[in-house]
Amino acid sequence: MAGFIGFHLAKQLKVLQQQVIGLDHFNDYYDVQLKRARADKLAMLDISCIEGDICDGSLVETLILDHGITHIVHLAAQAGVRYSISHPESYIRNNLDGFVRVLEVCRKHPTIPFIYASSSSVYGLNQQQPFSESDSTDHPASLYGATKKANEVIAHAYHHLYGIPTTGLRFFTVYGPWGRPDMAYFTFTKNILEGRPISVYASHQMRRDFTYIDDIVIGIISAIDKSYPCELFNLGNHSPENLQELIVLIEQALGKQAIQQHLPMQAGDVPVTYADIAKSQTMLGFFPKTSLKEGIHRFVEWYLNDYSNLQ
Repeated sequence: MAGFIGFHLAKQLKVLQQQVIGLDHFNDYYDVQLKRARADKLAMLDISCIEGDICDGSLVETLILDHGITHIVHLAAQAGVRYSISHPESYIRNNLDGFVRVLEVCRKHPTIPFIYASSSSVYGLNQQQPFSESDSTDHPASLYGATKKANEVIAHAYHHLYGIPTTGLRFFTVYGPWGRPDMAYFTFTKNILEGRPISVYASHQMRRDFTYIDDIVIGIISAIDKSYPCELFNLGNHSPENLQELIVLIEQALGKQAIQQHLPMQAGDVPVTYADIAKSQTMLGFFPKTSLKEGIHRFVEWYLNDYSNLQ
């Protein structure tokens, strides 16, 4: 829950007067200080974030029993496409073993809906655009994408066998304040401010369906409220933007020009992500409202006013 999406979700659930209890491992994939700062913010709102590992099934079950948990939102995967190339063991442990450990606890409490994070990375080498939930996801381009595909298949099996309500949410390039420092928009902002070059991979090919965090949170809460028996949904902005447009918007928000270092596409990347959100609109009432320009402005404002004080 001290992760990017979990942090924003917990805050909004608190606004809606829901009791929230979180579990986070505080691993060092990126700056732990940022995770601790998120947890401190949540503590100020009387939201507890327990430090622990999802692979510890007894701990997960204790939290369910002690706090009368009614819904489980699983956002605790190891993120990052490129990191999965150099650190595959982290993805096997967290995204596969950890995922099954949580579902094994759910098997003992099959009436509790299980909502989990999937990813646009499951579409991999899919050529059809926009990406629809009905498209084939049999050709992942990265181990990260493969583990997310595996999550969906495993969740389906647990629903079929044990009746657990499962909802998978395929997130498309989520960004915003308190975001992950390994994401491109974050590193671009940091390097531009410091006068260092930014690494731009396949800049004129790359288009991403950037989705602002507040819109994502609305989609997750709708999935919690609906708690369908077994579904998959795209949560994206349905508006892929060129990487150069992202850079221009960051430059404008900072009032400073980037020094660009152009490089070929990296292993595991795909040129375009583009969400078909028709199903999410119909079944979740999901209508993202935040433009990339507005979202980047909010992020840069946070970066300059808040994040700079954490470093």
